[in-house]
Amino acid sequence: MEAIIIIVFLVGYLAITLEHNLKIDKLIPALAMMAILWAIIALAHMDVFEVNAELRELEPSHINEILLHHLGKTAEILIFLLGAMTIVEIIDYFDGFATIKGFIKTKSKRKLLWLFSILAFILSAIIDNLTATIVLITILQKVIKDRNTRLWFAGMIVITANAGGAWSPIGDVTTTMLWIANKVTAVELVKHVLIPSIVCMIVPVLVASRYKAFSGEIESDLDALEAPKSKHGTIMLALGLTAIVFVPFFKTITHLPPYVGMMLSLAIVATFAEIYSSSKFAISGAVDVPGESDSHGHHSPVHASLSKIELPSILFFLGILLAVAALESLGYLFNYAGSLNKAIPDTDIVVMLFGVGSAIVDNVPLVAASMGMFSEAIDDPLWHFIAYSAGTGGSMLIIGSAAGVVAMGMEKIDFFWYLKKIAFLAFIGFVAGAACFILLRDFVLNV
Repeated sequence: MEAIIIIVFLVGYLAITLEHNLKIDKLIPALAMMAILWAIIALAHMDVFEVNAELRELEPSHINEILLHHLGKTAEILIFLLGAMTIVEIIDYFDGFATIKGFIKTKSKRKLLWLFSILAFILSAIIDNLTATIVLITILQKVIKDRNTRLWFAGMIVITANAGGAWSPIGDVTTTMLWIANKVTAVELVKHVLIPSIVCMIVPVLVASRYKAFSGEIESDLDALEAPKSKHGTIMLALGLTAIVFVPFFKTITHLPPYVGMMLSLAIVATFAEIYSSSKFAISGAVDVPGESDSHGHHSPVHASLSKIELPSILFFLGILLAVAALESLGYLFNYAGSLNKAIPDTDIVVMLFGVGSAIVDNVPLVAASMGMFSEAIDDPLWHFIAYSAGTGGSMLIIGSAAGVVAMGMEKIDFFWYLKKIAFLAFIGFVAGAACFILLRDFVLNV
């Protein structure tokens, strides 16, 4: 029966990896794999266990109890993501991200490279690397006319956005998973991963700034950039970003799960959005003008924002996390971790392989698997290194991260073009940051 379980998981995993070749959205194999795995466990009356991290052993449990346990843990992540996505969509409803265009005052390609890289690094730590990539490439398309030049900038945005998301508990889905699962705390994550992430950003940008693609000036009329469509855009941008950043502080003070703080932040942002929306605000046809429709839902910024939420991504996370939970409940991941540690005694190599692996397959299931494989205590350096590797390793291939996939779609980036031009820059950044992490861990933070 174990062989059947593993085959189902590998087939599902392969279908997720080959999403673009099969032309099937990855949420479909993820949901199917999850349902089939749990059905096999139930029909075969297989024993299920809960990992006891303190005793480092497996404790027998009932299938309904353990499924409910894993569903609860998964729901915490999904509700948190829903809140964050809605806040970001509300900011976009008021065209808040147009404010960022005001920072662009130069036509020098080299200066623009640094400007976009720094913006990507900072923004991704607050609104997550996927959203930061969408926002910056949208601005990029308005600033740079030449498509070949834009491709280079888009590639660098992917690298720097992933680097920025790795050190923040709200910057990447994988770090959010580790944070919500109490594998890391916000303060310790920042302390251990911030500097390696900065190195991971700076090294590729320094090397790329010497490339011919980033020499000279762009051909663009910066004064022609569109003005914000709403007078409330800047306020909503500041309010939304502050509300998201507030969540880790709320968790630290109250010790409540992060999704509770995110729901409070969403309520505050939504309140101001409704107030501003009631004052005859409209985005040139994007939504109905308030006061000109009998249905509040037609012009409510909250309703409009919720309608734009990436529900396929939410369902994918549900499927893949519960599928990995099935393997964890059977004790497979716990046992595989022991075998892996025997085969490769150096944990650093294992984690770096996770990073390389995240460029080939999705980093969400990899991190989900690692959470079931290892039972180290909260804020063990292992978890910080996993956060770094999974967050930045995906940059080595255009399909290796959510930021890369969205950039690929927005700019029609060719897989092999990225492999030839950008992969090396991502690799040297990943290795430099990993070396920095190990040095800090062994010689600075443990002193």
